[in-house]
Amino acid sequence: MILGHTHRYVVEAVKKAATKGFSFGAPTQGEIELAEMICDALPSVDMVRLVSSGTEATMSAIRLARAATGRNRVLKFDGGYHGHVDSLLIKAGSGGATFGVPDSAGVPKELAKLTSSARYNDLESVKKLLEKHKDQYAAIIVEPVAGNMGCVPPAKGFLQGLRKLCNEHGTLLILDEVMTGFRVAWGGAQILYNVKPDITTLGKVIGGGMPIGAYGGSKELMKLVSPVGPMYQAGTLSGNPVAVAAGKATLSVLKNEGIYKDLEERGTEFQVGVEKLAAAHKLATRMNRVGSMWTLFFTGTDVVDYDTAKTAKPELFNRFFHLMLGEGVYLPPSQWEAAFFSAAHAKKDIQQLCERIDRVFKKVAWEFNK
Repeated sequence: MILGHTHRYVVEAVKKAATKGFSFGAPTQGEIELAEMICDALPSVDMVRLVSSGTEATMSAIRLARAATGRNRVLKFDGGYHGHVDSLLIKAGSGGATFGVPDSAGVPKELAKLTSSARYNDLESVKKLLEKHKDQYAAIIVEPVAGNMGCVPPAKGFLQGLRKLCNEHGTLLILDEVMTGFRVAWGGAQILYNVKPDITTLGKVIGGGMPIGAYGGSKELMKLVSPVGPMYQAGTLSGNPVAVAAGKATLSVLKNEGIYKDLEERGTEFQVGVEKLAAAHKLATRMNRVGSMWTLFFTGTDVVDYDTAKTAKPELFNRFFHLMLGEGVYLPPSQWEAAFFSAAHAKKDIQQLCERIDRVFKKVAWEFNK
């Protein structure tokens, strides 16, 4: 919801599309136009396939990587969540981290064995796994800015290091930009950090709040997808015309207005304000932020990976969350989920938010420091 709820252009586009039909089970002109917008924005994407969710996008990206390389193994990162795909529910973040469930029931052990998990921001842990199972990895999949162990930015050179390792080992690099795509920058984190993936997955923002996802890459790779190639993937609701209309309207606004500059200014103002308040109330916190994406960790340790994210105290966050809810602010209900600002948040909203956090910090500090 990067434009906020019910942005007038998005609502108008949805209404107009709905009058022409909810679903056709076939490609539409709008789907082609949205695909062209995505390809124009992302230099790594020549062709793109729309799906109905981020989970479908990552599932399909893994299948494509396996089809392209003839390999079966996948490497992900501790605390990284890429949807409820069987192959990727290994040491997952998001809900799995919140409820202390590192794996999921219903995932066959034989399939789980094909997935390895390295430490985020730790290239050495990646190198060891690539050497241990040499020439067996189809892909490395990574959130370029982790968002499901809370917001954790990539260390300098980390993404570029993954690109180099993938080149050396004949492994494909999948950037899961379901969360970051068109959110942290026009074109996503790959533009912000100057890294070129083999496959990109997208979601959320490209639907303007409607259910949609996408995966894309070079023509050579994408031509492996049915009906042109041997890798089958299809969906009746893929490229749904109403969701596509919402996505086109959203991207049009993002492209033509200085929204990212405004979001960065609001984010900086908020971060500085919260850090000052935490220091004033003697609360050990760390604020991680990339653009409009952020997490306040209740820890005195810098958060750079899943292990350091888990040093945050959930009991403090839980109290903070409920007190903020009482102040009329609904935050993500987990210490290990990222929060986002939207373009609808004005300067006065940031100021009011900081005032409410000040009141809540005072209560939290009194309760936990006494």
